[in-house]
Order: sequence, then structure tokens, then C-alpha cells
Amino acid sequence: MKVIGIAGWSGAGKTTLISRVIPFLRQEGLRVSVIKHAHHGFDVDVPGKDSWVHRQSGAEEVLVSSGKRWALMHELRGAAEPELPELLKKMSPVDLVVIEGFKSEPHPKIEVYREANGKPPLFPHDPAIAGIAADIAVKTTLPVVHVDDIAAVAAMIHEYAVRVEDVLAAHVGQA
Repeated sequence: MKVIGIAGWSGAGKTTLISRVIPFLRQEGLRVSVIKHAHHGFDVDVPGKDSWVHRQSGAEEVLVSSGKRWALMHELRGAAEPELPELLKKMSPVDLVVIEGFKSEPHPKIEVYREANGKPPLFPHDPAIAGIAADIAVKTTLPVVHVDDIAAVAAMIHEYAVRVEDVLAAHVGQA
């Protein structure tokens, strides 16, 4: 299992890029999963539905299953947010895990940069950024592809994704 990060400021188009590159990677025969970091409380189920009622009543975990999918929700109930290595260990084996967010973590990342976002690029201050997908020319020695060139983004993912074991080891090295 390999891992690559997609990082950038809010509004840069990380989710859009990931949603466009996943079908391309699947056509290549890869099984792809995503870990997305959310900055605030969020809901994945609808208020009033049974799973929401169970969670609101105090259940630690709620697993919802159907003939099409299953989802497990775990409430932290005041506990610390799990770190990326712990989340990676919970993932089922696939060919590639794309990590959206977690921009301060040491795993290799592709930065999504859009000029209209009005934010400075991350790459000058993050040595883990291996490449950039941008909507403008960027002055850097890092590889840069256009954010709309999905084949080039996929090639960059192939080039810079690392084994999950390497990500886990890098995190231990930081502790």
C-alpha cells in the first residue's frame, strides 16, 4: 500500500483534483482510498436518522451497513484526535491512499496551488512537498504540472507515493 498527500490552502481545489484523479487511477487498475482531514466538527449522517440518534445518545461507535456500503463512525467524546499513523492503520489494504489535508505531516505531498486563492504557496516552507499542481507557472526547482492535466497529476502521484510503512516510520522519527 502506498501513500501520497494532496495539500494546499482551503479553497485551492484539493477535493476537486482528487475527485478527478481517482477515476483516472482506477482506470489504470488501482484501488484507491482517501483520508480527509476536517478542521471542525462534521457529520456524515443526517440529523434525525437512526445512526445520528444512536451517536447523539452516546454510542462510542455506530456502524451503518447496507447492501451497497458500510460506514463506521467513532466519537472521540473528548479524547485526542487520532494522529495520521493511527488512521492509516485503520484503512483496509488498497494500492494507494490519498491523504487530503494533514499539511503539517512529513509524508510526501503534492501541493494544489491556485493564484486566485490569494494565499502564499506552501512549498517554500514544507520540505515534504514533492511537486505542485497549479493553474499558473510557478518558479521552483520542484516539478510543476497544470492542475487540469490529470494524466500529469497521476504520473506525479506514481512518482512520489511512498509505502505506508515509510510514512509510519517517518512519523516515529519525528516523535
